[in-house]
Amino acid sequence: MDTLSYKTLSATPETIKKEWVVIDATGQVLGRLCSKVAKILRGKYKPDFTPNLDMGDNVIIINADKAIMTHDKMDKREYLRYTGYPGGQRAYNPASLMAKSYKKTIKAGRHPLYIKIVKGMLPKTKLGAAQLRNLYVYNTPEHPHASVNPTVIDINKLK
Repeated sequence: MDTLSYKTLSATPETIKKEWVVIDATGQVLGRLCSKVAKILRGKYKPDFTPNLDMGDNVIIINADKAIMTHDKMDKREYLRYTGYPGGQRAYNPASLMAKSYKKTIKAGRHPLYIKIVKGMLPKTKLGAAQLRNLYVYNTPEHPHASVNPTVIDINKLK
């Protein structure tokens, strides 16, 4: 038996092939959608997944405002942040982040609600920050990334 055929292959930066994918969020449950998007960003659906490299695909989410949260989580769920000053604890909900995504001051493709949710599912390291920069989220079906010829995938077919 040839024992050389049993070598474990690790991906290297030269062998990584990053693709662009488009996901339609219409009617999807927000948390389940974001967990699959986090897996795509990490590259866990690729056969040569290497946890210490940024080998995930670039993800474009369209129709982000049509995603749903079950029950009344959009208004009842509460996120907290702290300014660093006494009495500086601030609370906000997903509905306020969704409303904030329509403001002109928010950079295009940086939807605050999706960024918050997916960021919590990625590693808390420089690698996780680099992977999060590969996520682009738009409230409309149009996006400015048509020149890279992204492939449309059905998120329901992924595990």
